[in-house]
Amino acid sequence: MSSKPKLSPEFLVEGRTDDLVQPFQIDRQGLRGRLVRLGATVDAVLHRHAYPEPVARLLGEALVLAACLASSVKYEGVFTLQARGDGALSLLVADVTSEGAMRGYAGYDAEALTALLAQDPQPTVARLFGGGYLAFTVDQGDDTQRYQGIVELQGATLAESVHHYFRQSEQIDTAIKLACGPAGAGADGRLAWRAGALMVQRLPEQRLPEQPPLDVEGEPGPGSEEGWRRAVILLGSATAAEMLDPRLTPRELLFRLFHEDGVRVYRPRFLEERCRCGRGRVEKVLASLPREEVESLREDDERLVVTCQFCNRSESFTDAELDRLYGESPATH
Repeated sequence: MSSKPKLSPEFLVEGRTDDLVQPFQIDRQGLRGRLVRLGATVDAVLHRHAYPEPVARLLGEALVLAACLASSVKYEGVFTLQARGDGALSLLVADVTSEGAMRGYAGYDAEALTALLAQDPQPTVARLFGGGYLAFTVDQGDDTQRYQGIVELQGATLAESVHHYFRQSEQIDTAIKLACGPAGAGADGRLAWRAGALMVQRLPEQRLPEQPPLDVEGEPGPGSEEGWRRAVILLGSATAAEMLDPRLTPRELLFRLFHEDGVRVYRPRFLEERCRCGRGRVEKVLASLPREEVESLREDDERLVVTCQFCNRSESFTDAELDRLYGESPATH
């Protein structure tokens, strides 16, 4: 039995057009699709840390991509997108729970990134990561087997790497377009980040023989190669400005792109920025490590401080609290 999204009441308001996944179908071609729009969600994640703009932009793309891909998978747990490399940018992580909670983090070498940007102000994904891989993981709990797909980071963008993954691993015709950028200033005067993603897919069972049937108007019918190419061209015609414009609702954008082929929208899925860390979770992680290893993480003699990479919130532990955690008396360590 699937659980209902546990979102704040304000996230259930009718007519909401931001921080959501909008499923749709292109009727004439028989294709399924997803449109993701992130406003406050991506803005909150990117402002947790003082990321340089190229890193923030790529992390925003990773967040909206994770939401897009997760929405096409049936799961109860956590969907994680992770990119790793040995370059100036070493880590991108974005995950989304089946309840719609999102978080993200980027790890980078500040000096190496500064040197790279001095040579190339707009480096490709390959140059930022210096080689590496892109992984998708679905974790549904301790009693289930994790699903993971891995592909080499290839191409200039995250979208190109995902296209490579679907061609090599899933053998599903997939077209994705991503956009992320600042869209003016917020109420506090800082840059307000937005992100968007468009995806269309043709499942294997939707592919028909070389001579596809024609619809009543003589146009390519469902499953045809010409119909698929047309949908990809229409998706590619969406501009970054359109995908990020908060005044253009998801339905308006989809109608603008696909109305000639008949676009059908379904109930949207709402998203919000929400970290899963907490003191209990930190205690569980610490208890799984040897006491000696935990002690090596100390930065002073008074307390052990553990900071969540995602939300930047810290939890501190005194010696007495660690003793209770490990079931030890003060004299045993």
